[in-house]
Amino acid sequence: MVLEFLSNLSEIEITGGLTLLSLLIGGIIMGVGVIIARTIRVLFAKYYGPKLPQDSAKNFGKLIYFGIIVISFLVFTSTTGFDFSGLLVAGGIFGIVIGFATQSVVSNLISGIFLMIEKPVKQGDTIEIPSSDVTGTLLDISTFSVRVKKFDGTIIRIPNESFFTSNIRSLSSTPVRRSEAMIGIAYKEDIEGAISVMAKEIRKSMKFVLMLPKPEFRINELADSSVNIEILVWHPRNDWDQVGPILLKVAKKALDENGIEIPFPQRVIWNAKE
Repeated sequence: MVLEFLSNLSEIEITGGLTLLSLLIGGIIMGVGVIIARTIRVLFAKYYGPKLPQDSAKNFGKLIYFGIIVISFLVFTSTTGFDFSGLLVAGGIFGIVIGFATQSVVSNLISGIFLMIEKPVKQGDTIEIPSSDVTGTLLDISTFSVRVKKFDGTIIRIPNESFFTSNIRSLSSTPVRRSEAMIGIAYKEDIEGAISVMAKEIRKSMKFVLMLPKPEFRINELADSSVNIEILVWHPRNDWDQVGPILLKVAKKALDENGIEIPFPQRVIWNAKE
């Protein structure tokens, strides 16, 4: 009886050689494909998702799911026996038009895939993109764009293509960072003495500064009004706000307390006698 029913379905032609039986078989294939895609996505999220960054696991899950759906659709079209040649030609022309229109979308999608594979930075890292003047915390890398929370509290969205092709400076990838500052002293002052009092005050007031590597002091420039000394100190990366913003303040305090002059630009005007 079942065979007779299937035989009857095979005799019912819908259009262009497409029978009701082949359509039923194709529908079953698509249904099974959807079930398999969902099952694999769930298994991937359960067993492999925790090993990957949250955004990468989410995007890979989407790629696996839709990849299986596409394969199921191709199998469906091959079992129906329907002639898709005309549709493929029209679809090809339409695809070319859409391709030009969505070139940036495709570029962002491919760049997003490469970002998830290469992983130059990860969610939660503090990053800097010099070309875009963007510094902040990486929130996530999605299918088409990257979101960065800037230090002023705003969130900026960057297309994946621009992010992937930019120079990215990671401020969180190493356990220690170096902060720098520049301060000038008068030409009449003793350079070694000035360095000594600044080093002493840094050790006393800035507990987050590492003694190994020890702070460095370099004569950076003999400027018009001052001898400019560059100060370089190392500290744990998470303590930047305890070091970077106050380094100049501590150096100035040390010089002021020891009577070492910090000059400002001056000009000598000489009037010639006639």
